[in-house]
This record gives sequence, structure tokens and C-alpha cells, in this order.
Amino acid sequence: MPTQPEEGWPRLTKFVLSACAASVAELVTFPLDLTKTRLQIQGEAALREHGLPLPYRGMIRTAVGIVEEEGLFKLWQGAMPAVCRHIVYSGVRMVAYEHLRDSALGKAEDDSFPLWKSVFGGMLAGAIGQFFASPTDLVKVQMQMEGRRRLEGKAPRVRGMYHAFETIVAKGGVRGLWAGWVPNVQRAALVNMGDLTTYDSVKHFLLRNTRLKDNVVCHSIASGCSGVVAAILGTPADVIKTRIMNQPRDKHGRGLLYRSSTDCLIQAVRGEGFMSLYKGFMPTWMRMAPWSLVFWLTYEQIRRIIGVHSF
Repeated sequence: MPTQPEEGWPRLTKFVLSACAASVAELVTFPLDLTKTRLQIQGEAALREHGLPLPYRGMIRTAVGIVEEEGLFKLWQGAMPAVCRHIVYSGVRMVAYEHLRDSALGKAEDDSFPLWKSVFGGMLAGAIGQFFASPTDLVKVQMQMEGRRRLEGKAPRVRGMYHAFETIVAKGGVRGLWAGWVPNVQRAALVNMGDLTTYDSVKHFLLRNTRLKDNVVCHSIASGCSGVVAAILGTPADVIKTRIMNQPRDKHGRGLLYRSSTDCLIQAVRGEGFMSLYKGFMPTWMRMAPWSLVFWLTYEQIRRIIGVHSF
């Protein structure tokens, strides 16, 4: 099937295709994201100082505990804002990265994309996408913690996605929707440096230096590498982001446990040790690996079906 020239392919179409692929990947792997979020909160030093100890459980016990204590479908609690997040986040980051790669930064004469440009483009694209999607991430984190709050005898903070948005705006104004956006953007920049940069670099390295074709095998290898690197780079910032977004707030929307992402980082390392920054790493990696695989295979196949050249 002949392919359309890149300049003839509207950016809106790119946005829609990447959003569809991301939504599929998000729903398939969401239970691992919920497990990861619960693990990142458990054993929080700042909560112990406030007399609120939380039991620590590993990945499997946490997941099984959610099913036993809250029900099977609670593994998808917060999935709706997560899908909304990826519609915005993945759509923006993919369009931004391809624009930077193909236009703003530009490829080399041999049509390759230098690594330093790929790193810069991936980080910038991820940061831009996550800034716009940060409010949905905040709602997702708070909804994911509702089951745990009920088991601890606490009053629910939110009853659903729309109520969560209303509550956050009522307490902190529109600016309150961007609570925790700094570590969120930092995380996204690191994750995309791992995801977009690794996938793009590994895929085109394989095409240039091996006998592999631009097909499912090549895409699978590249996406597998991107998931590992993204998990390693992004987990510490993800832990900080989750804790800042989940912390209780006063009537003005100010956090009661942490003053900033730096303060949260210092408290975590001092109170729990450096490895606390990698709490939830296993479910993070176990989620990112299949997420990357599902996303990239879906995205590449959609592009092929509609007759557009691969990523």
C-alpha cells in the first residue's frame, strides 16, 4: 500500500491515533498501575510522623489484598481519568516529538536522528504532554487511594471523576488541579527520555545494522528496551509525584506533609532510605513493559493500515 507523505498527514490524525493506542494499552495494564500507586504510599515516613502508620505489603500481596478487601473490579478504580490522561498526554507527546524530530530539530543527512537530539526531543515532548495532562493524573491518584481510605475508616474524599475535579477546584481553585505538576513533569520528561528516545533509537539502529525488517519483531524488541529504561529513569520521580498528589491538604489547598517535591524527596530518603524511591518498581516495570509493547505495536499497525509510514 503506498504511503502518504508526512507533510500530508494532519497532526490531528496523529493525535487521535496515538490517543487510541494509548487508551488500549492503559486499560490492559491499569491494575499494575493501581498496585504500584498503593505500594508507593505504604510505609510513608511523613505519615508515620503524624501517627498514621500503614502496613507494608509486597506487590503480589497488595494486588491480592485489593481483590479480597475491595473487589476484583477495584483493580480498575481510577481507570477513567487514566484513559483521559493518556488521550491528552500521549496525543500531545507523540505529535510534539515527531514535529521536533522531523522539523524543528531535524534529522541528519542520512535520515538518522542523533541521540542527543532524540534525548532532548523526548524529554521536551514528555514534559509538554504531562503538563497538559497533570489534572487528570491528580484525579487518578486520589481515586486509586479511595479503597484504602475506606478500609482505614476514613471519610471518602471523592465519589468519582467529576466529583474529584469539583472538589479539587473548590478547595484550591483552578491552580489546585496542577498540584504536584513539577514532579509529574519531571517524571514524564525522564520516562519519555526512556520510552520515546529508546524506542526510536533502538528501532532505527536495528533497521540500519541488522537484517530485521520494519515489522512486529523489530517493534517488539524496541518497545521492550524502551519499557525497561523508562521504568528505571521514571520510578523515583513517580514516587515523589504520587505522594505529593495523595497528601492531605488544608482548606487553601496547601499540602500538609510536604512543602515541595524537594522536601518530599528529602523526607523519603531520610526516613525510609534511598531505595524508597524505587517502591513500586516491579509493578512499574511489569506495567511499562507490556504497556510499551501494546502501545507501540498498536500504534505502528494503525499507521500501516491507514497507509502512513512507520514511526
